[in-house]
Amino acid sequence: MPEKLYMSVNSFIDTNVWVYAHFQHSHEKCAIALELIETLPALVSSTQVLNEYYSVMLKKKIIDRLIQDNIEVIISIAAIQTIQVTTIRFAHRLKLKYGFSYWDSLIVASALEADCRQLYSEDLQHGQVIEDRLTVINPFVNLR
Repeated sequence: MPEKLYMSVNSFIDTNVWVYAHFQHSHEKCAIALELIETLPALVSSTQVLNEYYSVMLKKKIIDRLIQDNIEVIISIAAIQTIQVTTIRFAHRLKLKYGFSYWDSLIVASALEADCRQLYSEDLQHGQVIEDRLTVINPFVNLR
């Protein structure tokens, strides 16, 4: 379990939200991502998200030191769910049940294991409820 869980509703933040918060190519998405991060009381992410973030930012030609600094900020403000063997097995079950990609299933499994009620991502179906307890929210849905 993540160390920094709060008494309020846990909200899982997917990679794309962190990327938009730190990469201002899309000013609207950046503003939305920053507002989410600043206002949600109990942020959760995972080791998978940190690794994906690093990879995406490198591809955007962001310097390594800045990426590392940003990851430290993420770690300081969000509980980080570690991927375990049980997470991987859970992800496989979710993949079969919902038809998600493996990587999306791993995100969902991590969010559920961290007892999150909300998953902020633009990669899954907005409004979908998973396992009767996790709601996918695309914070950028109105920008389309």
